[in-house]
Amino acid sequence: MKKRLSLLLMCIAMCSNANASSNEAWAQDAQMMKAACLHASHLKKPQLSSDIMMFDDRVGYSAQVISGLYPQLAMNGQPGRELCLWKRSARTAEVVEADMLLHH
Repeated sequence: MKKRLSLLLMCIAMCSNANASSNEAWAQDAQMMKAACLHASHLKKPQLSSDIMMFDDRVGYSAQVISGLYPQLAMNGQPGRELCLWKRSARTAEVVEADMLLHH
């Protein structure tokens, strides 16, 4: 009886984990990340300019490049880039200037 109960509990736990990482859940997380990164951006007219880069779960972050225009008057509306790091567990976004990332 104990064996069956343990097996049942293990199956329930595995099913719960499968739901947590469903395609729907990943899509929802991606939408949250995109919105948070755009909101955290310091650029004018920010837009996402890369696909989401997923780091391993041990790292727990995803990254995305944002493009836009520098808001400072001295920059005269020059284009700029930022790198957004999304901490998946906390669902928080941080951005840093990243013009050196994508030179053409």
